[in-house]
Amino acid sequence: MDLKFFKKSKATILFLVIFSAVAVPVFYQLLKVDKKLKVYNPADVNPNLVHQSIKHVTKDHKIADFELKNQNGEIITNKDYKDKIYIADFFFTRCTNICIAMAYNMSELQEFYKNDDDIKFLSHSVTPAIDSVSVLKEYAINKGVIDGKWNVTTGSKTHIYDLARKSYMAVIEEGDGGENDFIHTEQFILIDKERRIRGFYDGTNKEDMEKLKKDVVLLKEEYTRE
Repeated sequence: MDLKFFKKSKATILFLVIFSAVAVPVFYQLLKVDKKLKVYNPADVNPNLVHQSIKHVTKDHKIADFELKNQNGEIITNKDYKDKIYIADFFFTRCTNICIAMAYNMSELQEFYKNDDDIKFLSHSVTPAIDSVSVLKEYAINKGVIDGKWNVTTGSKTHIYDLARKSYMAVIEEGDGGENDFIHTEQFILIDKERRIRGFYDGTNKEDMEKLKKDVVLLKEEYTRE
């Protein structure tokens, strides 16, 4: 009787060992899949942030082609961000409230990722008529902007405001990018290598900056698995 019990117990233990060896890795892989970052489309975002023209879009939303001018007077386009993960924001150099914290946090992120060639930064001036190349250059020097890593840009106001509203879905206010139109947002937006939005963060909030860093890790893992 004891011998039979021993044999059954041994078989049960052997089964559990084999089952664990197979099941644990599978379970781990399932957990990793669950951690994949969300891809944001207009239908997934607060309707107040979505331009009327794209409210119906439920998939395949991407950042539109762009052409801007950076702190060195160089033309910057989406091609400069090809196969890169980047963090975008909207600011203006004369801002004396949220932009101060935003600039500090963007500088901190730049320092954190300065040796990571996969990560870049893109800031858009919301007062491009005032923020000329020379003004942006002075701003870039003061903020420690690394050329080639972080582009601080100006350009057509209509183009920049269209990007904010129709591509990045970064602001609530409606407008046409005209003389009296003005946007102001604290949003940092995480963009993947396919030009898709993968996260929104409060650029004035330290906890959000830590979350952004963790999300970048997850995003990079996606490309490692491919």
